[in-house]
Amino acid sequence: MTRFEVIEADITTLDVDAIVNAANGQLLPGGGVCGAIHRTAGPELAEACTSLAPCPTGEVRATPGFRLPARFVIHAVGPVWQGGTAGEDRQLAACYRAAIAEAAQLGAASIAFPAISTGIYGYPPEQAARVAVTAVREAAHRHPAVARVVFACFGQDSARLHREALEVLH
Repeated sequence: MTRFEVIEADITTLDVDAIVNAANGQLLPGGGVCGAIHRTAGPELAEACTSLAPCPTGEVRATPGFRLPARFVIHAVGPVWQGGTAGEDRQLAACYRAAIAEAAQLGAASIAFPAISTGIYGYPPEQAARVAVTAVREAAHRHPAVARVVFACFGQDSARLHREALEVLH
């Protein structure tokens, strides 16, 4: 049975097998969580990403973690919010499901997620938390080898929204 946790933390410091990067389609270093992951992992991460790009919205690519505590970085490209009528929920759920499947394929027993698409991509945080938690729970049932899922939230509001979404699904 998969254990789900919500914590306020810098995802780059977590002792998990894999962390998920809220990546852009070209897998380039960016701002927010993506920039922090690239800075901590070192320049080798950007080099590794070059051969894996582009990555379409809703899909993932995996690289080593390099200088991160995590062995792997799973780069997930979330949707840009366009008002909710362009399939954003479906695309966001696909990111989370694909990341769990990739973690299982890599042999990762633990994974940490940021709140994908809620920064510069403008996804409403409350809706994103519900989509994330629902998709991860579904995917974890299909991939029981992923025994621990951490929602690493940047701030109290995001943590509260993820906790509430988990409670609703219990």
